[in-house]
Amino acid sequence: MQQRDNEVENLAKRMVNWLKDGGYIFFRESCFHQSGDCKRKNNPTHYREPRFYTKIFKECQTQDESGNSFELSLIGCKCIGAYVRSKKNQNQICWIWKKVSTSEDKGFQRFLDNVQYKCTGILRYERVFGEGFVSTGGIDTTKEFVAKLDLKPGQKVLDVGCGIGGGDFYMAENFDVDVVGIDLSVNMVSFALERAIGRKCSVEFEVADCTTKTYPDCSFDVIYSRDTILHIHDKPALFRTFFKWLKPGGKVLISDYCKSAGPPSLEFGEYIKQRGYDLHDVQAYGQMLKDAGFDDVIAEDRTDQFVKVLQKELDSLEKEKDDFISDFSKEDYNEIVSGWKSKLVRSSSAGEQRWGLFIATKK
Repeated sequence: MQQRDNEVENLAKRMVNWLKDGGYIFFRESCFHQSGDCKRKNNPTHYREPRFYTKIFKECQTQDESGNSFELSLIGCKCIGAYVRSKKNQNQICWIWKKVSTSEDKGFQRFLDNVQYKCTGILRYERVFGEGFVSTGGIDTTKEFVAKLDLKPGQKVLDVGCGIGGGDFYMAENFDVDVVGIDLSVNMVSFALERAIGRKCSVEFEVADCTTKTYPDCSFDVIYSRDTILHIHDKPALFRTFFKWLKPGGKVLISDYCKSAGPPSLEFGEYIKQRGYDLHDVQAYGQMLKDAGFDDVIAEDRTDQFVKVLQKELDSLEKEKDDFISDFSKEDYNEIVSGWKSKLVRSSSAGEQRWGLFIATKK
């Protein structure tokens, strides 16, 4: 953090060359601002955004004497929890990278950051859903759903698929709970960290895969997830993991895309395949939670609410067309409007896409 930008780039390249194939790089940096409040006469530190370091190391490539190409794969990126808990400060960030062959498949994470959730795409979604949000209904559905959790001060919440952090900030600031937000998208977590600046609340963020992440049993009072688990194909295994992570008496709340009962039509089936989703009907989804050991399972079809929210978001977007195009582009506007109209058709009374709300308890 005391090096100039070009010096950081050169150091990253040298570090990749120093590493053996399969070797790791770990580093920690102060981002955005200094951690303490002590004024310094001379401070050569560069307080950069986390995205700077992520971009520099992600773009590093090298070749060995045999012509084999290597790059760095991000294993983890997170706030230092001790700083969050003691200072309500998310600016201490650490990264773990692994040197891998460029031929290795980076899979779903690369798809998220390079296709579905590019930085401009995230900002477009936030414009529609509201500041800090990238899921249906923004702050309104967040308030409604969080109210069902009966949160108490000091409880610990895990947000799976935290996006850019809006729901986490809402829970931490309004209910004095400690929140851990994880997301597989590097871009999402980078924006979440930026939006944490100055909030002074107990929220940690981490780039992590919920299907491989580990926590001690009975770590959380609540597990919260909004429109994320549609990407997970082995839901029964994930729900069993959620059950282990929850304390006795803990709750899980999930909203997610679903489908109508029975086999999908060819058109809707192709949409599911193209998006890489794993969709189930609402009752089957609830049954998977029961099979994982949960009690008091509530499985509600909220598609009517979903349609009303979509229409409200579309109407607002169309009213702000000129401003949206000015901030983004006409192509961006047309893409978002087309996407929302398609979702409305798929979720209409004759459509096959459903939206479910699921709440369950670990006794």
